[in-house]
Amino acid sequence: MDVEVIMQYFVDYGPIAIFVIVLLEYLNLPGFPAGVIMPLAGIWAARGELNFFIALLITVAAGVSGSVILYGLGRGGGEVFLKRYYKRFPRHEKLVEEKIGYLREKGCVGIFISKLVPMVRTLISIPAGVMKMNFGNYVISSTLGVAVWNFVFVGAGYLFGDAVFQMF
Repeated sequence: MDVEVIMQYFVDYGPIAIFVIVLLEYLNLPGFPAGVIMPLAGIWAARGELNFFIALLITVAAGVSGSVILYGLGRGGGEVFLKRYYKRFPRHEKLVEEKIGYLREKGCVGIFISKLVPMVRTLISIPAGVMKMNFGNYVISSTLGVAVWNFVFVGAGYLFGDAVFQMF
């Protein structure tokens, strides 16, 4: 799918399209990378279709929602979920196990930092749930990390506007 199609989704479905696409990205499902979707949300805001802060709020809400869902899967299914996940994504096992150790050592700071690292930012939610990290602390740390990450990408789209759009 190309950028024009994504922008058409924005036009047809409005902010709900941004929310759903960003949610799917934060659920680590195949689809559109954040590096494309969030700048497009910024471009849409720069064009006056949506307030910048509303666009940012929508992407953060979607990101935190996806993170909480993965945390819940990790917490509720724990080891059973991980075993199934490893069967489906065997290359992720080493990374997830490393992240569990990292979270035990770093806690909330580890969540925040992980939300700023590509690929790790979506996967870190599962180990946080498996190790039953305090939910309130998890949500706060995730929200802060997601907000920083999304601000950079939505802000880039907003600031660079159509110049970014034409690169695609």
